[in-house]
Amino acid sequence: GGECAVAGTRLPEVKGVAPSLAQGSLLLRKREPANVHDSLAITILDEGGNQLGYVPRAKNEPLAHLMDAGKLLFGRLESKEWQGNWLKADVGIFLRDF
Repeated sequence: GGECAVAGTRLPEVKGVAPSLAQGSLLLRKREPANVHDSLAITILDEGGNQLGYVPRAKNEPLAHLMDAGKLLFGRLESKEWQGNWLKADVGIFLRDF
């Protein structure tokens, strides 16, 4: 497993979801190949499907290739802390191999 901070957590919907995120919460990852800003984009969602942000661009390329090869990646929330209107969330990344 690796670890990364979540990018893009200024999204307005994050404010509503953040209080229900407990340490150790399961976070899902979904590839977003049609993203106009970054074809390697990976969205991070909570278990309810609410978007929390993105895997930072600096780290998404190897993960995107793994996901495109059919690997299932998920994460667990390690820590969260509000810094102004930005939620600093650190997420552990795990690969599930079947």
